[in-house]
Amino acid sequence: MAVRLKQTSLFIGALLCCVAAAQAQQVKLMTGPQGGSWYPLGGAIANIGDKAGLKVQVLPGAGIANVKAIQGGKADLGFANSISTVDGIAGRKPFDAPATNVCNVATLYPQFFQIVANADSGINSIGDLKGKAAAFQPKGNTAEFISQQALEVYGLKAADLSRVSYVSYTDAVSLMKDNNAQLFTLGTTVPASAIMDLASARDIKIVAIGDEKFQAMRKLNPGYTKLVIPAGSYPKQTQDVPTIGYATHVIARCDLDADVVYKVLKGMVDNKADLAAIAKAMGGTTPKMMAEDIGVPMHKGAMKYYKEAGVL
Repeated sequence: MAVRLKQTSLFIGALLCCVAAAQAQQVKLMTGPQGGSWYPLGGAIANIGDKAGLKVQVLPGAGIANVKAIQGGKADLGFANSISTVDGIAGRKPFDAPATNVCNVATLYPQFFQIVANADSGINSIGDLKGKAAAFQPKGNTAEFISQQALEVYGLKAADLSRVSYVSYTDAVSLMKDNNAQLFTLGTTVPASAIMDLASARDIKIVAIGDEKFQAMRKLNPGYTKLVIPAGSYPKQTQDVPTIGYATHVIARCDLDADVVYKVLKGMVDNKADLAAIAKAMGGTTPKMMAEDIGVPMHKGAMKYYKEAGVL
């Protein structure tokens, strides 16, 4: 009897140990600023992870900062922008050294670099910003870095503006509403909730990046793609507006447990409707599109899923 009780005790102890280990399996997911699509998408992925037995901690972040956090082991998964991740892997500015522990999980949808001006600002292009106030995202955000490159191709720099505020989407909208900024930039899906918020209070203008400047931007980073913000995306926007874009994708530490990545990716595909409800651009996303080669090494857990799905 004593032996049997001891065996039972050992079994229960081992079982509790396994349960505790499963409960302790936590994953840190870096997202983006409020007002964009990444933050709510992160919440949806956390719910998906919960169903798969993972505890996903959602943290605010930004495109460039997320790559650095993954590389530095401060996060396990994160949203990123293809142009920034490729720069990170190559060790190009704004990165100080090549990112060697960053792998691709899934390419999700295109991101639009959007330039918004108050309609009465007299701003028709980035070139009209000299002497005016602008709001860019905080340092470490992909759109902030793109904004600096956009100024460069128009022959300007931040010092040429009367003021540049490096703030969240929400704070940028507040600055625009109070006319403490005449233009702000962001990188997200169309329509962007922050722009819709601004448009509810003021007349706005979506500022274009034409073909000539697009080609100049591509010389700075060949990862830029040409996109169009369709007419009617925002109030009183009567024409298509050309701009530049890039891809949003999910990255992970290359040394993150392959099973964790597999579960998260499978959950994202199985629950795509939940993600598409937040980012409409994901509605047509397929596993084949998610497995697209964007110049970032594929994580072994993602490779396993895509091979099972028959798209690799």
